[in-house]
Amino acid sequence: MNRTPWKKRLLTLPPLTYLLIFFAVPSLIMLFASFRYAGEYGGLAPWYYYEEGKLSFDLTLENWQRLFETDIYLRLFIKSIGYALLTTLLCVLLGYPLALMIARSAKKHRDLLLLLVILPFWSNFLVRIYAWMIIFSPTGALTKMINSVLTLFGMAPITLMYSSTAVIVALVYVHLPFMVLPLYANLEKHNPALLDAAQDLGANGWHRFWNVTWPLSLPGVYAGSILVFIPVLGMFAIPELLGGTDGIMIANVIKQQFVESRDWPFGSVLSMVITAAAVLVVLLGARFAQKGVPRV
Repeated sequence: MNRTPWKKRLLTLPPLTYLLIFFAVPSLIMLFASFRYAGEYGGLAPWYYYEEGKLSFDLTLENWQRLFETDIYLRLFIKSIGYALLTTLLCVLLGYPLALMIARSAKKHRDLLLLLVILPFWSNFLVRIYAWMIIFSPTGALTKMINSVLTLFGMAPITLMYSSTAVIVALVYVHLPFMVLPLYANLEKHNPALLDAAQDLGANGWHRFWNVTWPLSLPGVYAGSILVFIPVLGMFAIPELLGGTDGIMIANVIKQQFVESRDWPFGSVLSMVITAAAVLVVLLGARFAQKGVPRV
């Protein structure tokens, strides 16, 4: 009977403890809060009380019922998933060529290229978003140039600020490095002899990519997609600053419930729904990754 060595168990203890403290416990607290009433002045009301010396529990399903009373939350959730999927797809399309170029460049240039990829992380997140607000502003050079071209062809001018376009562009800009880095880590390990063997067998560049490079890079694609999809699904700062009413996502409603309306129980319901979606994405990504790399 094979037993896991105690050293391996000891190594897994820190990450398991981290997940337990910072993910499992907060999720259970949030789940429990979704069955409680809102306090008189916001927050959470007591979930138990004593009446005539008898302990009673004050819990409810009304918060979950409220989720299905209207389709507005479902539509916002679908919209948020659509934004996350589109952002992930664009990050794959833009990040894959960049990661492939870095992986196949000379070793003396790779560190500099990787540095340029992570360079935006050196500045504050909000500073970068405010920079996009300036770029998309009605008086900005980009908007004026686009409207000048549209006017030249007899078309009506457009507004980039407070639009879905501005939200998608900023989401791709912010999360693109999260796609490039895992893709590069995967592509850099590919054995060039496989491509040489495919070329010797008569495969052109297109066939070599689809039959060798792409299948081998799928674990990197899955990892990058998860790292992009989940943060985008829970993003509220970019839609709030750049999207206005057109770019609102489900995370903006969650933030509104906790901060403005102070309806913590219903905010907990929405948080649990988005958490369940994130867990489902991780499980699907792990399922695809477990299938292994196709034979080439």
